[in-house]
Amino acid sequence: MKQTYIKDFAVWEKEFSYSFPIQVRFSETDMFGHLNNTVTFAYFEQARINYLKSLGLMNDWLNPNGERIPVVADLQCDYIRQVFFDETIDVYVKADSIGNSSVDLHYMAKNAKGELVFTGRGAMVQISKKTGSGVAWTEEEKELFYKKTKN
Repeated sequence: MKQTYIKDFAVWEKEFSYSFPIQVRFSETDMFGHLNNTVTFAYFEQARINYLKSLGLMNDWLNPNGERIPVVADLQCDYIRQVFFDETIDVYVKADSIGNSSVDLHYMAKNAKGELVFTGRGAMVQISKKTGSGVAWTEEEKELFYKKTKN
């Protein structure tokens, strides 16, 4: 299967600088011990939140008096290799492209052997809590994404 969001895999793979380790719990597997295919989206969420924390963006969004919040606009996953109970996988996250109020995040997961197990992408939009409309990234926020992407 060719993921349309990956133009050159070797280049795409090297651009990741952030990863978050996750150990597969028994409750996340089916009766055969395989990772349930819906769980990858929770893994994306966990890795995404930790990535955004590492950028310093979550503090403003979690402030009860803040006026902006992030929302996921779309999310997809491409399954490459089976994942099983008790495996530890590293879920990588990077900003692939940054729009006015959105960012396209890409995901890559590898098992302990370094084998690719799944990939994904999703758009996240920064919106106003009051209006629900998109709120543009500041230049400082854009720079945080660019800096982390270039590492």
